[in-house]
Amino acid sequence: MKFSLVAALVVVLAIGCESSSLVKRDIPAEIETLTKYFQDAIETVKSHELISQAQGYLEEGKTQITPLTDKIQEHAEKIQEQMKPFVSDIEKQVRPIADNLQAQFMPLVDKMQAQFKPLADDLQAQMEQLFQTVVDQTKALLPPQ
Repeated sequence: MKFSLVAALVVVLAIGCESSSLVKRDIPAEIETLTKYFQDAIETVKSHELISQAQGYLEEGKTQITPLTDKIQEHAEKIQEQMKPFVSDIEKQVRPIADNLQAQFMPLVDKMQAQFKPLADDLQAQMEQLFQTVVDQTKALLPPQ
């Protein structure tokens, strides 16, 4: 009986030592898992902070730029109003010259068109004839059906 108690005690101690070594092995893994979880949580918080900070900068920039764009728009409108008389004067001066050039070039354009029309028609007829020749020769090469 004493022997069986000693044997049972040895078995219990062996199991206890084995279970404590298993616990020792799991603790670092759990600590690593918790550390990774907290690092991920910190990164998430930082990214949210960066996003909100960037949105704040964008809003601040927008509020600073809006008055400038309004001023630029006003200046552009003033310049456009000031330029209208100059533009209309230039248009009045250029219009007769443009009309004169058009009147001089239209007979030349009509003459060139009259000369090129027969050439274009001839070229078209030759191309159609060439195409028809190719079609005929291709049909001649095909076996009879």
